[in-house]
Amino acid sequence: MQSFKISPHIHLAASCGEFCQEFQVGEGDLLFASRRTQEHYLQGLGQGAIRVDYRDFGTGEPTDKMVEGIAAALAGQEYKRVIAIGGGTILDVAKLFALQQLLPIDRLFQQEIQPRKKCELVLVPTTCGTGSEMTNISILSLTSLSTKMGLDHDALYADHAVLIPELLQGLPDKAFGASAIDALIHAMESFTSPRATAFTQMFSLQAMDWIIRGFQDMAAQGKAAREKHLEKFLLASAYAGIAFGNAGCAAVHALSYPLGAAKHVPHGEANAVMLLPVYRLYQEKRYDGSLRELCQHLAMLLDCPETTVWSRLEELLSVILNWKKLSGYGVTEAELADFAAVVMTKQKRLMANNYVTLTRADVDRIYKELC
Repeated sequence: MQSFKISPHIHLAASCGEFCQEFQVGEGDLLFASRRTQEHYLQGLGQGAIRVDYRDFGTGEPTDKMVEGIAAALAGQEYKRVIAIGGGTILDVAKLFALQQLLPIDRLFQQEIQPRKKCELVLVPTTCGTGSEMTNISILSLTSLSTKMGLDHDALYADHAVLIPELLQGLPDKAFGASAIDALIHAMESFTSPRATAFTQMFSLQAMDWIIRGFQDMAAQGKAAREKHLEKFLLASAYAGIAFGNAGCAAVHALSYPLGAAKHVPHGEANAVMLLPVYRLYQEKRYDGSLRELCQHLAMLLDCPETTVWSRLEELLSVILNWKKLSGYGVTEAELADFAAVVMTKQKRLMANNYVTLTRADVDRIYKELC
């Protein structure tokens, strides 16, 4: 029996000021926001809130050490609501602080501790990629296991997701490109997942349409053209989050996680590296069903035959973001076997959503072709 769920109440606000006023942000709130966000958008707002800048506790992708450092800094402080304004790192970390117990973090992520929610959670994205505001998933790099892992539980759903296009203004080109491509991959992987339904595919297709049309405009008129598409990119990220929150992501994410954890490659960029090799292998192994429907839809958007859809998509995406071979990130051939082992043993949750089964030999092949 199929099911479909949208949990958070979704709000679209014109500005951070409007959001803070409507939600009465302040005393009793634990507020996650970078200093840049605080300086540019929260001046004079949210007075009395306990403020956390995750960059005081680490850099790059979220890790277990970062969470442990924040928890230690907050020891003894009380709050009634968690509010996070930021990218995927901030949102994924903040979700954990709305739980009754988050430590030891490795036991939580290995499901030895049952997640239970203790307070209201409000998530406000500042990128258009992770869709984390719509999902019940938190992703961390667990340093003890040398990989990323996902915690998937309904206690991690936000009570409110607030979309504010203003927050995408001034996002660096690389960060914007990586996050938007991440959202596109969420839409694609959820569309071809065996758990996809008519409901999830509806959200996946609309997200793809908005993202690709925006990318085409940027390719034709320059990257500044994204400014007129900010609301659509933000909505596309949320739509893709709804889709993959129900249908799941798959091998693209599974293969990207060891790269991100070992070489600190930003999540969206690591996904971009894996996207086309995974989908070309899917097509080689079996070309029918939802994969063929995906190719037909992309061919329509890209105005090309089905037979050239992957090369045309690569051409478009390379205008938006530059990525490298694995060797360009410092990956050696000796590390590939370890990467593949991590995928097959630690990423079973994601690999179960592949369009077709990928074996260890398939994973080895993709990594070797990319090195």
